[in-house]
Amino acid sequence: MYQFEKMDKRLLGSQVEDALFEYILHEPVEIGQKIPNEFDLAEKFGVGRSTIREAVKGLVSRGVLEVRRGSGTYVISTSTLEEDPLGLSKFQDKYKLALELFDVRLMLEPEIAFLACQYASQKEREELSALCDEVEELFTSGKNHIKKDIEFHASIAKYSRNRVVEILLPLIQSAVSTFANLTQRSLLNETIESHRAIADAMLARDAVGAKCAMIMHLTHNRRKIIQLLEEQEETAFDAAQCTSRKQHTIKKNNCK
Repeated sequence: MYQFEKMDKRLLGSQVEDALFEYILHEPVEIGQKIPNEFDLAEKFGVGRSTIREAVKGLVSRGVLEVRRGSGTYVISTSTLEEDPLGLSKFQDKYKLALELFDVRLMLEPEIAFLACQYASQKEREELSALCDEVEELFTSGKNHIKKDIEFHASIAKYSRNRVVEILLPLIQSAVSTFANLTQRSLLNETIESHRAIADAMLARDAVGAKCAMIMHLTHNRRKIIQLLEEQEETAFDAAQCTSRKQHTIKKNNCK
């Protein structure tokens, strides 16, 4: 559970906003879940309700929270608009979005890994390997690994020494975040092994190996999204069938 200290009542709303965002990430409050009400949050953070309202408004404007009248305030994204400048968090069907993002990533990231392996310095290769260790440690200990996972892929993009690739970094960052939020650690071993394969190929200066390892990494993840998408569609179909049967039964009983 996320641990926090009560805050100085003079703390600015923007600082409480950042603290509330950290609470959402580390509690964690999952996408689709409701955050505590104003009274509870005010007590947790040791500030007034007006400060909490200001913080909530800030996170609403950043695309993290959504206020639903008569229901409460819900988490709709764990990526802020600053982290998601492309506005991908606005897409309603996250599974289809993730699948489309993987299609784009498969066009780009294997070649990016190839270029990075050619141009990265020895220090950068070692830093990538260390970053791989950090992601693995966070992953296996059950801690939030998303930021380090994003940093792993972003570092490879930067090592490509291609200025256009750097412009595309927000796309890669949003894609990694979207996938991680949807799968919730269900590809623990695959992620650790494929990250390690990429880092090892980089250390060995094996550009083809790095490219192939990236293809395998993305392909594994893409298959998982397809599986989740199929499960979601099957659940929706079953729910529709159940509703239809209930309506038919009610109609039949009314006719008696």
